[in-house]
Amino acid sequence: MSTLNDEFPQIEGLRYLNHAAVAPWPRRATEAVVAFAEQNMTLGARDYPQWLAVETRLRNRLARLLNAPASADIALVKNTSEALSFVAFGLDWKAGDQIIISDEEFPSNRVVWEALRPQGVEVVQVSLKGNDPEAALLAACGPNVRLMAISAVQYASGLRLDLPRLGEGCEQRDVLLCIDAIQQLGALPFDVQQYRCAFAMADGHKWLLGPEGLGVFYCRSDLRAKLKLHEYGWHMLEHVGDYDRQDWQPARSARRFECGSPNLLGAMALEASLSLLEDVGMIEVGRALAERIDHLQYELNAMPGVELLSPADPLRRAGIMTFRVEGWENPALFERLKAEQIVCALRGGGVRLSPHFYTHPNVIEQTLAVVHGLLAK
Repeated sequence: MSTLNDEFPQIEGLRYLNHAAVAPWPRRATEAVVAFAEQNMTLGARDYPQWLAVETRLRNRLARLLNAPASADIALVKNTSEALSFVAFGLDWKAGDQIIISDEEFPSNRVVWEALRPQGVEVVQVSLKGNDPEAALLAACGPNVRLMAISAVQYASGLRLDLPRLGEGCEQRDVLLCIDAIQQLGALPFDVQQYRCAFAMADGHKWLLGPEGLGVFYCRSDLRAKLKLHEYGWHMLEHVGDYDRQDWQPARSARRFECGSPNLLGAMALEASLSLLEDVGMIEVGRALAERIDHLQYELNAMPGVELLSPADPLRRAGIMTFRVEGWENPALFERLKAEQIVCALRGGGVRLSPHFYTHPNVIEQTLAVVHGLLAK
């Protein structure tokens, strides 16, 4: 069995701390794509049924990762934004309906709801700055609120929300809960049944360690038929493959959201990446990631002149640690770290670090040493 160093043989001196943006692939994902490319080159689509078997394994892995009741609840989508759009333009809105979001959302989970304004739908932004953000979100759920769309973990600050509490509160208020899971899925355990959510979605290219262009959309089974479809094609039919059939209906499963030919190239990579997460186990992934974030927090917090912008409470964190340094403009700090081969991001009024469970301790120690060295300049 390969070691994590074998799976992530990054070049000497690189400090990759940007999994909240785009993650490196493990070796097994690269090998799966190379093998797929060679099959296409030498055999064409002769073994297409075997490719579809990989897609089926991917769907099953995603169902387990989200603890979905069945793989039929899982759609393979292009990205998080597409899945959010399926919800936003699938539900039957009326003028005066309201949607609750936070004031810290990534544009994907804001713009799509604001696009409903021509229909008379109001988007209510709730501040997460207080001591009890869940209470603030639920308090905003008045009689006209139909849906709460919230990120499990906020992309800039790294604030992690209490999803079971939000799910219970939304259910009591007859509000649908839609979770943008992109900053938690693959970093920490995730459970759509425990969260009582109606919808959840994520891309594969962050904590799931897969490629861009392929993501997951969970739609609760009782809501599938209630989402109006706006994309149609051969692949989303109940009797897919029966090309001569004249009468048709959308698939009863979440495949109804997959209108055309599948992204099998992406499926090869993502299925392999998820096999690594399953081999390690999400409990262990979450534990190892928390250990690295705790260490970053402790050491950065001990440096005079460093201000942490991410939550101090471990229960409020996933894999993001954002900070700024006194005497440094954030863009200049980012460029200085980049020059030291520290791959990070400029987010939320500071620099965002995001290791993963496999990140070698030396990467974190070397990064901390660089930041410490900047304090003397």
